[in-house]
Amino acid sequence: MNLGVRWSLHGDGRTPAPGAVVRPDERLSWPRTVGLGAQHVVAMFGASFVAPVLMGLDPNLAIMMSGVATVVFLLATRGKVPSYLGCSLSFVGVAATIRATGGDSATVTGAVLVVGAVLFLVGLAVRRFGARIIHAAMPPVVTGAVVMLIGFNLAPVTASTYWPQDQWTALLVMLFTGLAVVCLRGFWSRVAIFLGLVFGYVLSWVFDLAFGKIHSPLGGAEAVDHWRLDLSGVAKADWIGLPSFHAPAFEWSAILVALPVVIALVAENAGHVKAVGEMTGDPLDDKLGTAIAADGAASVLSTAVGGPPNTTYSENIGVMAATRVYSTAAYWAAAGFALLFGLCPKFGAVVAAIPGGVLGGITVILYGMIGLLGAQIWLNAKVDLRSPLNLVPAAAGIIIGVGGVNLKITDNFELGGIALGTIVVITGYHVLRAFAPAHMKADPQEPLLDSGTSAYDTEGTDGTDSGTPEGGQPVARS
Repeated sequence: MNLGVRWSLHGDGRTPAPGAVVRPDERLSWPRTVGLGAQHVVAMFGASFVAPVLMGLDPNLAIMMSGVATVVFLLATRGKVPSYLGCSLSFVGVAATIRATGGDSATVTGAVLVVGAVLFLVGLAVRRFGARIIHAAMPPVVTGAVVMLIGFNLAPVTASTYWPQDQWTALLVMLFTGLAVVCLRGFWSRVAIFLGLVFGYVLSWVFDLAFGKIHSPLGGAEAVDHWRLDLSGVAKADWIGLPSFHAPAFEWSAILVALPVVIALVAENAGHVKAVGEMTGDPLDDKLGTAIAADGAASVLSTAVGGPPNTTYSENIGVMAATRVYSTAAYWAAAGFALLFGLCPKFGAVVAAIPGGVLGGITVILYGMIGLLGAQIWLNAKVDLRSPLNLVPAAAGIIIGVGGVNLKITDNFELGGIALGTIVVITGYHVLRAFAPAHMKADPQEPLLDSGTSAYDTEGTDGTDSGTPEGGQPVARS
C-alpha cells in the first residue's frame, strides 16, 4: 500500500534547480528537510497557539494534536497534498458563544467534535459525487457571507475582553503587527502574527519594569492591580510531561452554534487544495474530498481527547511558495517537532501567559482578517451584490450573526448569532431563488440598490476624470 512515505532525492539535495520545484514525492537532504520542518512549525506558531488560548483550551495539547492531525492528513491523502493542520481560528467565536451561555471546555470540544464528524461526511460525499455538490448547496455568495459573519462576530470579544486589559500595549502591538504584515517580505511576512506576539511579550515585560502593575479589567472581570506579564505559571511548570486531557460533552444548543463552521472549513480546504495544485502544476481536484474527510477525521481525533479542531494552514502555503519546496517529508518533520513541543508543559505555560493586551492587538487584525476572507471569496467568484437574490440573504444573515440577534423557540432553546445567521443565509438564498420570477434570475440582473450606492466611475475610457463634473460632486454610474 502506498502511504506516501517514500521520497526521491531532488537534484543534488541542496536547492531546487532554477525554475523547478521540489514536488510532494521528492525531498532535499534530510538535514535541510528537518530544517524546513522546523520552519513550518514556526510559520504556524502565531495562529495555532493563539487559537487554543482564545478558546480556553490547553495550548500544549493543541500543538501535540496538530502534529497528530498532520500525520493523519498526510497518510489519508497518500502524501499527495502537502499541508500542516493547525488549530482552526474559525471556532474561536463558537467557543466564546458557548462559554458565554455557561458551557465549559468539555462542551466546547463536544460541539466541535460533531462538526468534525459532519466535515468527514461532507468529504466522503465530495469523493462520491464531486465538488459540484458543494457549489450547489453553498455557492460563493453563501460561503463568503458565512465566513464573514464568523469573523466579525468575534469583534465584541476583542472589545470587551482583551483590549481593555492594556489598551496601550494593544495599540502598539496592533501597529507593529500591521507593519510586519505589510512591510516584511516572504517568510517573515507569513509569521507576522508570531512576530507580533514576541513584540508584545517583550513590550509587556518592559512596561512592567518601567511602570509597575496596571489597574485594569482582567479577562472581562472587574478592574484590579495586576502584572501585564505573569510568568509564575512558567516557573512552576515541568519541562517534560503530558498535556491535560478531558472527555467531550454534548449539548444540542452548543452543537447548533458550532455547525455553521463546517462551511468555513470546506472553503478553507478547497482553497488550500486549489492553491497547492496551481503552485506545483499538478491539479489536485480529485483529492478535495479526501482532504476534507481527512481534516474532519483529524478534528474528531483531537477533540475526542480535549484538544481543539484543526484545519489546513495558509501560513504554510506561504512557506512553500517562498522556498519552492512542497515535499511532504518536511511536514512529517514538522509533525515530529509539534509532538515534542506538546510534551513540554513549560512551553505551554509560556504560551498561556500571553498578556491580554497583546491578544487585544493581535485579535483586532486577526479577527478582521477572518471576516474579510469572506469578502475575498466574493471577489474571487465575482459575486454580484447588486442582485437582490445575493444581497438580501447575505445582508440579513451577516447582521444577525454579527449583531448577536436571537430567536427564542422554547423556554429552554433559542437560536442566535452565528447559527441563526448561517441558517438565514443558506435557506434565504435557496428559498428566494426558488420563488423568484424568471427575469430576476436572468443575467445581468437589475440592481436592488440605487445606482449611486452600487458603483462609481471616476475615470473615463480616455483616461480623463469623467466621474466629477465642474461642480465637484461625483456622478454615480450604474
